[in-house]
Amino acid sequence: MKTSELPPTRKGRHFEIRAIGLRDFAGLTRDDERLNPFELAQYAKLLVAPFEKIEPFLSEETKQQLLKDGRDAWSGGACSQTLPDGSKLIILNPTHGENRQNATLMEEICHVFMGHKPSRLSVENRNKQGKIIARDYNQDIEEEAYSIGAAALVPYSSLKRFVEQGKTSREIARHFNVSRELVDYRIKVSRLWETYKKNVLSGE
Repeated sequence: MKTSELPPTRKGRHFEIRAIGLRDFAGLTRDDERLNPFELAQYAKLLVAPFEKIEPFLSEETKQQLLKDGRDAWSGGACSQTLPDGSKLIILNPTHGENRQNATLMEEICHVFMGHKPSRLSVENRNKQGKIIARDYNQDIEEEAYSIGAAALVPYSSLKRFVEQGKTSREIARHFNVSRELVDYRIKVSRLWETYKKNVLSGE
């Protein structure tokens, strides 16, 4: 693997190498190919359940919270108990678009492939500001799962090439079927922001 195909930071290289492994596992041969997390999910033994299949079992109060009042407070989640066939049920926020769901599902897939212990988001305590604290929430593994998933969706080598070609984050997002916010995140953590400003933003 060429050094030019990896980000310049140590942490970035750690995430990128694992992301490349996931893309290889998914059978992708080019760095600009679009990764479909829904196809990869089956290999992680994740069963993505359409929300409409779950909805009949929810109370009106719960649906109000999930789909309206608190729809911006969650992206998805996997059930802690496995199904009889060993797979895990995962539910994605139906109010989010496909590109955001791709990132959420990819993060859950990375948790499985990295062997992370699931974080429970149950109400354990509250801080002085009254915000809920999940006692066993591990920021490090959440960062690792999200970062590897983002790198698998938008590989550094193709991102660098697109930025050098002057493509906008919106164009890159459309190419990989992800959100513009995820592309901006990848540009910044990959230390490509200065190049992006020079090649793209300066001409706007």
